[in-house]
Amino acid sequence: MFTGIIEGLGTIIEIFPQGQGKRFAFNTDFVLEQTKIGDSISISGVCLTVVKIHGKRFQVDVSPETLARTTFGRAKIGDRVNLERALQLSGRIDGHLVSGHIDGTGNIKQRQNKGNAVIVSIGVPESISRYIIKKGSVAVDGISLTINTCDRSSFDVSIIPHTAKLTTMGLNRVGDPVNIETDMIGKYVERFVTEIQHSDKKDKTGRSIDMQFLTKTGFI
Repeated sequence: MFTGIIEGLGTIIEIFPQGQGKRFAFNTDFVLEQTKIGDSISISGVCLTVVKIHGKRFQVDVSPETLARTTFGRAKIGDRVNLERALQLSGRIDGHLVSGHIDGTGNIKQRQNKGNAVIVSIGVPESISRYIIKKGSVAVDGISLTINTCDRSSFDVSIIPHTAKLTTMGLNRVGDPVNIETDMIGKYVERFVTEIQHSDKKDKTGRSIDMQFLTKTGFI
């Protein structure tokens, strides 16, 4: 589990084929203190396991599923990535709870300066946008961000200078793909409500438990 608060940047230095998967090697801009083989690291939002580490260099294995669902399928040597090690429950959660399980990818549609921030518009398929709400949370390449506005095909986020300096958001250009992880709470709520609707259970008065009933009784 992660927070979406990026610790620093890294660079892809090698890519090795491994059957239908790949092994990636990274060089980090900071020392990975106390990190060991078997630890989880969020790499541009993707939760991956360290299989080899030495100093500022480490390697991970990437499965065919991850290659197909994330930007790793198009990654190349020299690409910069966001890095965050797994959170410690004894510390502060400054962003939001991020699992590192990517829902899919989006594309940067527009960058526009507004005051001291850059408003970035990201296009996404409806399978992702259905879980995105105004002023909700989203992880973009592993960065915890607040959604300004959204519709069925895109959403906007504000990038402050601090975020632009410490993450790949300061490097990304229009058209670049990004990994998207939506807030897990929305997906759980949808699953629970769907299961209730499909089960066709009745309450004691004989009424169906549907969206109208849940709203009226204060559950949603």
